[in-house]
Amino acid sequence: MPSPFPGMDPFLEDPAGWPDVHHMLLGSIRELLQPAAAPHYLVRIEERVYITDPEGDPGYPKLVPDIIVTEVPRRSLREPVVVGRPTIAEPVKIAMMVEPEVHDYYLEVHDARSREVVAAIDVLSPANKVAGSRGHQAMIEKRDTLRRGGSHWVEIDLLRAGMRARQIARRSDYCATVWPAHETHMYAWFADLRDRLPVIAVPVRHPDDDLPLDLQRALDVAYDRADYARLIDYDAPVPAPALGPADQAWVERALAVWREAQRRATP
Repeated sequence: MPSPFPGMDPFLEDPAGWPDVHHMLLGSIRELLQPAAAPHYLVRIEERVYITDPEGDPGYPKLVPDIIVTEVPRRSLREPVVVGRPTIAEPVKIAMMVEPEVHDYYLEVHDARSREVVAAIDVLSPANKVAGSRGHQAMIEKRDTLRRGGSHWVEIDLLRAGMRARQIARRSDYCATVWPAHETHMYAWFADLRDRLPVIAVPVRHPDDDLPLDLQRALDVAYDRADYARLIDYDAPVPAPALGPADQAWVERALAVWREAQRRATP
């Protein structure tokens, strides 16, 4: 069953479920790009790693529900006993703070012969969009390093919440940008909630043509393969930030049409 929406599905933006959406999107983007990239280029999944903690990282709250599972012990450290010596006082159980190692995954386009990185494609996660967070800092460091080395940077932002670069802030609900290597400008594609996501360009090496990436097709493939039509609770509120009245009414109409289509399709 397809998504109720023609473009980005706002229910996919829930931070608790985003890691799975992110994983599925990277896989479908890679699958769509590789045929166009061959035989001169290879598309590979890569990762960057950083350490976070609840006190020093403002992006930590976006990560905790997904990467930490704690269990409070059912028993005390020791039962108080008296065996000819002082009684051990009952301790207070306090959860230890864990510094989780976060793995952010993204795509790289490699030259098939030299294996040099030609372009990187990053689908942003909630922690990447928190000002001053370690997730944001790690992303910026990777972007700057690759661009200085001659690689292009493609950034896909399908999250309405969080910060954006000043040049593209408050211009649309969703956007994608290309940061060419060694250049002082960027290219941007904008889409709002009711729009189909665009086909964007993934630059490679001159004189080869840019690789077309159909973001809507990538999202549709990910949605279908993950069975989100069945897994998402469409009776719940749209994840934050709240929609304006016109967009909220549009979402409710789209869901009503979608539910009716589901009802008719059910034997």
